[in-house]
Amino acid sequence: MKNYIIRPDPEDKKLTESVLGIDHDKQNIETTVTIERPLTLFLNSQEIITMMTIGDHPDYLAVGFLLNQNMISDDDRIEVVEFDEETETVIVRTERETDYEQKLKKKTRTSGCAVGTIFGDMMEKFETVHLDPDSKVHTNWLKTLSKEINNTPSLYLKAGAIHGCVLCERDKPLIYMEDVGRHNAVDKVAGYMFLNKIRSKGKIFYTTGRLTSEMVIKTVQMQLPVLISRSGFTAWGVELARQAGLTLIGRARGARFIALSGIERIIFDESQKN
Repeated sequence: MKNYIIRPDPEDKKLTESVLGIDHDKQNIETTVTIERPLTLFLNSQEIITMMTIGDHPDYLAVGFLLNQNMISDDDRIEVVEFDEETETVIVRTERETDYEQKLKKKTRTSGCAVGTIFGDMMEKFETVHLDPDSKVHTNWLKTLSKEINNTPSLYLKAGAIHGCVLCERDKPLIYMEDVGRHNAVDKVAGYMFLNKIRSKGKIFYTTGRLTSEMVIKTVQMQLPVLISRSGFTAWGVELARQAGLTLIGRARGARFIALSGIERIIFDESQKN
């Protein structure tokens, strides 16, 4: 666990609660469930969206969402991120004036849990990103990452109903975020990277959720060349990964995996075969 810059805190009492019920044997039980709450995002004076989230790291979620929706860019200067817990509101204030009324009219629902949202021109940046062709991923790294991430204390292990996204470097997980929707988890990682000036070069992205079109688009926009999941693929996710030259690895469990795009980046270690 010492490699993490930031990771889940399953003992945070604001994220879970105990609920009474019965089990399959009709026995009374008390179980832990994940809390979800609304968070309304403003960009300067304009209301953008209300998201359902677990409520941790609202600053990273807000900034990452705006980045991945192309509402702010890498060269934008954020003056302040203000979070009001009482009103469940987060405001991102930028030096540049913004106006997204037309963009907000072109939103499309996606397959993301808790109703993810992609706006009309989100693909503009996707089509111009060039992923590092020299990046590599060793098969031994996949095995080590899966074991480390799966054994990390998390809300998933404590209460379930949660998705996780992890920024990694080689075989070391660095930034681990969770949320009720995988789109929120990836946005938190993007926001943390932006606010802390962490570069994408040499990094790998790991998610516990499905490899959907939205996950591929956001990974590419973050300029991360490798995306790994222990879950499966969607056809459009694979198509977009191939279009962008993204290395897409799914069903990664221990030494086993399936790669459907960007296989030229994969280095098969000899020890992996044993």
